[in-house]
Amino acid sequence: MLQSHVKFHSIAGKRLVLIVDDEEINREMLKHIIENDFDYIMAENGQEALEKIKEYGETLSLVLLDLRMPVMDGFEVIQWMKGSEYSEIPIIVLSSDAAAEVDSLQIGASDFIVKPFSFPQAILTRMQKTIELFEDRSIIQSTEREYLTGLFNKEYFYRYADQYDTFHKDLIMDAVFIDINHFHLINELYGRKAGDDVLIHLSDYLKDLREKTHCIAGRVEADKFFVYIEHGKIDYTSTVEEMNTHFDDFRDIHVTIRCGIYQNVDKDFDIETRFDRAIQAANTIKGNYSRSLSFYDNSAYQKKVFEERLINEMDDAMANHQFYLNFQPKYNVHNEEPVLSSAEVLVRWDHPDLGRISPGQFIPIFEHNGLIQKLDFYIWERALECAGKWKKEYGFELPLSVNVSRMDLYNSTLLDFIEEKLALHGISRSNLYLEITESAYMDDSAQLIEIINRLRAEGFKIEIDDFGSGYSSLNMLADVPVDVIKLDMRFVQNLKSSEKQETMIRLIMDIAKYLNMDVVAEGVEEKAQVDFLRSVGCDIIQGYYFSKPLSEEEFVEHVLNATGKDK
Repeated sequence: MLQSHVKFHSIAGKRLVLIVDDEEINREMLKHIIENDFDYIMAENGQEALEKIKEYGETLSLVLLDLRMPVMDGFEVIQWMKGSEYSEIPIIVLSSDAAAEVDSLQIGASDFIVKPFSFPQAILTRMQKTIELFEDRSIIQSTEREYLTGLFNKEYFYRYADQYDTFHKDLIMDAVFIDINHFHLINELYGRKAGDDVLIHLSDYLKDLREKTHCIAGRVEADKFFVYIEHGKIDYTSTVEEMNTHFDDFRDIHVTIRCGIYQNVDKDFDIETRFDRAIQAANTIKGNYSRSLSFYDNSAYQKKVFEERLINEMDDAMANHQFYLNFQPKYNVHNEEPVLSSAEVLVRWDHPDLGRISPGQFIPIFEHNGLIQKLDFYIWERALECAGKWKKEYGFELPLSVNVSRMDLYNSTLLDFIEEKLALHGISRSNLYLEITESAYMDDSAQLIEIINRLRAEGFKIEIDDFGSGYSSLNMLADVPVDVIKLDMRFVQNLKSSEKQETMIRLIMDIAKYLNMDVVAEGVEEKAQVDFLRSVGCDIIQGYYFSKPLSEEEFVEHVLNATGKDK
């Protein structure tokens, strides 16, 4: 029996089995069943079993274990073994309590046999199969595990990482590379034994990490370790600090690690490439004693690819109406009952592959390369088309604020285009507010003032957007022709945390009144903010307190409800 294996654990060439049972008759019966095929030792209770396991250690091939025993029962023996260095030794539970089978298997038993023993040959067969599985697994582990640390070697690490991806396709994974700073000096100064102890010490930490997170860990070369772990399972900064602290009491050797991490791996790359990127990250801090952790930064490349894609697909997006408008209502709060007075036009991009793309992503890209003019003209035309439809179908007109970039202002066709679309849809100039960002006023202000004066002379209202975001000056307010100041939302959001913000808002309100300008506060979400802004004389409030940005259909419904009109 078991002739396929050349390794035997006992001198007689038979596997050694530990029989644990408090009933002598049961021990003798088991001895009689197995003695021709196995060597055996016996224990009368759990405590004695532990002593035998410690004494015979790896020479044991199997434990036959009773559950109900004095001193220490079988459940306690299983739990102790599974938490010890003897966790791989298989256990077959022998018990008359058939109901205990599930619990036994759940805590680590390999098999369960119900007493009394009706079929001795069945017991032998189960023992043989259990030992074969144990020894086959041991042989596999001896080839897949690195000899010193017990972690996967490089080849099997890659295999298991690939296999993990196969069964967890949707999980976001990180590739982590760890090595020990100046490890060769540890070997040279303290000897190879000390170096081995350092490697084992680190691998023990990684084994604990593996138990906690179910990651895959391997020692792939000398002092180099790989970890393949689900993204978000650990905080890398604190984990690396903990790893370094792990060595604080390690003899008299100062040991530190460096770690490179490739987060959210691209699974289109093979495993080797992913860990090459983690190694590249670690190499960026090589020799830097102030840093132990570095992340692979592929953001610049990915950002460029993303930007180029948006630029290339912009025309198709407009042609296929992927850009659509939202409208955020603005309320006049002079009276006790707020009144819907206007709305800001906001653009959104619903990309067929990328999903919803934030304006904070595509607007700066288009501003940088000049494409913003195309998008702005598209938005104005679409907004005026909506306004014309509302006037015709629902009988209401409401001023709309649209963004105008610095580049738009220098476009010689700007006024003609807007005039044409206003006439086409029957909208008056007074119902189109032009929002110009505060930063636009910093460039060539004299020419800009001339252009804005011309627009105001034609009847358009000019709003300065994001006032207070970083470029504000009293000179600008005095020199630039503006009808409305739109407070940067950070003023409102910081009201609770800073009395200075309240004082600043009061001052801006006073200045605006003196200069005969209206003030719009955006980003208002709470009643306390509304009450404060009304108390200091703010004219218009915009934000989630009154309404989130609405689709065209939602906005029409909102207006009709606010004005008491029927559809």
